Parts: sequence; structure tokens; C-alpha cells
Amino acid sequence: QVQLVESGGGLVQPGGSLKLSCAASGSIFSINTMAWYRQAPGKERELVALIRRRGSTNYGDSVKDRFTISRDNARNTVYLQMNSLEPTDTAVYYCGAHGVVSIDGAGMDYWGKGTLVTVSS
Repeated sequence: QVQLVESGGGLVQPGGSLKLSCAASGSIFSINTMAWYRQAPGKERELVALIRRRGSTNYGDSVKDRFTISRDNARNTVYLQMNSLEPTDTAVYYCGAHGVVSIDGAGMDYWGKGTLVTVSS
């Protein structure tokens, strides 16, 4: 069974940096798109950034020029480098893997359980 596990969250001061990681495990043959989402208290989940298998990316407007998404296809891992963090970036960050081909099937979507990022002085 495919599982996604995020790591790297924590408390950081405004202006600081954090790097999140998400590793997908299981009998995976390929993952089309990997993405990061976030959900702040009282708000809906929103897309932060996504990266396709060949490396093209998209970013949410609020994180452009501050966050960078990358992936290691050999390790089925996606990263999110977050710089110039602001209090409004405080949220639970979730990893998503879309279009997964594994022994469980093709075209499946999977989600991690999330990691909390708190930006506060």
C-alpha cells in the first residue's frame, strides 16, 4: 500500500526558512504529479506548489518567489524549500501524490497526514 510521510515542519520566526520533505513508500512504479497543499485554521485547503514528473512546476500566488518545490523521482520524494516565511504561512502542510501507478492500481491519488508549520516570533 502506498503511504506518504511528511517531515520538516516546526516553529520558525518570521523571515526564516524551513524545508519540508515527503517520501512516498510502497510498490510504486511511477508518480505523475507531486504537490504540497496547506490548510490554515478556519480556511480551506489550498495548493501551494506542484511538480510534474519531468520537472515543470506551478506555484500558488502567495508563495511565488519565496517557495521552491523539487523532487527526486528515484526516491519518490518531494521537497518544499520555504524562505522568507510570514505568519500567514502558518498552516498544516500536506503532501499529495497524483497519478500514481503501483501494484494497487493506476491513476491513484494519495495524501500524507500533514506536518505543522508555525511562523511566529
